[in-house]
Amino acid sequence: MNLFDLLFIALFLASVCSLLAAGWFAGSRQFDRARRILWRLLWGAAGYMVIVIGVSLVQSRQVLTVGEILCFDDWCMTVTGVNRLPGGGKVGYRADLRLSSRARRVSQREKNVVVYLADDRGRRYDPVANASDIPISVLLRPQESVEVSRSFAVPADAGRVGVVIAHEGGFPIGWFIIGYDTWFRKPPIVRID
Repeated sequence: MNLFDLLFIALFLASVCSLLAAGWFAGSRQFDRARRILWRLLWGAAGYMVIVIGVSLVQSRQVLTVGEILCFDDWCMTVTGVNRLPGGGKVGYRADLRLSSRARRVSQREKNVVVYLADDRGRRYDPVANASDIPISVLLRPQESVEVSRSFAVPADAGRVGVVIAHEGGFPIGWFIIGYDTWFRKPPIVRID
């Protein structure tokens, strides 16, 4: 948890308190006070969202190297290796990943995380489906880690590729937290040399 996560939590709690206060004043027929509180809340939320979107415009994409850890709270993923497997008209890649939990007391999983390859032209290459693959959303016990791998088929004309780690689907909480990979900031990429 970083400073911006704590800021989001504090502002969320302040917003809930403001809404309760506005409801109290409205229930007491003090509509002007309730209206002022709601307007301040609206302007504060709008200002905060301008900051969130502005940061996503100026902040560059996070570029990682093989072996560097990427965490979402206490759930982490590391690309431990990428092997190139030439053949035919396509080039095969196998990405080895370590999923780990830094949590000390609770089991957890990270849902809606996807891994794909992207080339320097922005083209996306999803993993080749394999029924024996361990899902990325596997439940991890406290301090546990699991090794998984994903295979990819990339056209021979693809430029330099990297492994992209992104959240897709689910409630987009990152849209409301400063510095997350949302709005105009692309998700993290692990460059393959």
